[in-house]
Amino acid sequence: MLSLRRTAARSHRKKSLWDNTPPTAIGLAEERLVLILMGVAGSGKTTVGTLLAQKLAWRFADADDFHPPENKEKISRGVPLTDADRAPWLAAMRSAILQWNAAGENAVLACSALKRSYRDELRAGRVRFVFLKGTYEMLIERLRLRHGHFADEKILASQLETLEEPGSDDQDQAITIQIDDSPDEIVSAIIAELKRSAVVS
Repeated sequence: MLSLRRTAARSHRKKSLWDNTPPTAIGLAEERLVLILMGVAGSGKTTVGTLLAQKLAWRFADADDFHPPENKEKISRGVPLTDADRAPWLAAMRSAILQWNAAGENAVLACSALKRSYRDELRAGRVRFVFLKGTYEMLIERLRLRHGHFADEKILASQLETLEEPGSDDQDQAITIQIDDSPDEIVSAIIAELKRSAVVS
């Protein structure tokens, strides 16, 4: 696992998330791959995932888009989802992963994937996880700055209680990245770890 900390003198390396610079060509050592960015609300899954997909020139997908309307309505009212609520959501994502695999398409999927059982459901073909990890204080600060998203502080508290961090055994491993760095630096760290693991070149 990898933990990334702040480094000095980095401001000259930062770019806007929405920079129009074409993605850098990065080769893939494996035939195809779905990289799942996991973590609780406020961890930056969508922001980092979007930037990472741009950098790799891969498809990006957000797990929020796989929720049925009734789940979104419950979340908007601060009602935690049950495993029964999550079942069709997980099934829809697993189906998408299988389709991407079958088409030979590489993808970045932003998904909370809080429990080991959820991650097991999503391990359909070539899948790797990246765990975006942060302190409660950092997560709650980020949520308070967000507008228009249906997750709130109640949802964060529920997700932290539900979270089963990966790494308990060899079958549930993930790259772990601390989120107290810029999105650009987090993406660079993810790519560096993928290269170290000979996933990309």
